[in-house]
Amino acid sequence: MAIDTDTARRVAHLARIRVAEDDLPALATELSSVLAFMEQLSEVDTDGVEPMTAVSPMPLKRRDDVITDGDRQPDILANAPDAREGFMAVPKVVE
Repeated sequence: MAIDTDTARRVAHLARIRVAEDDLPALATELSSVLAFMEQLSEVDTDGVEPMTAVSPMPLKRRDDVITDGDRQPDILANAPDAREGFMAVPKVVE
């Protein structure tokens, strides 16, 4: 499938990309080559091929999902400009 300059202009507009009028033929050529590659990929037989998340089969590192309170309240409140009774004090914004 070949992309013409009008289609390239419309694609650039839809993608909100400013493309100079002189660059539209080059963009049309690049988009045509991308579509040709996609057509070439669709010809590959993928029956019986397991989906992959990475090129090399490597298990992800996992940790136990343990709930903690963080135990960092004093460190966090030390950065607050105004802290009262264990909480950050902020200006009232709603009357």
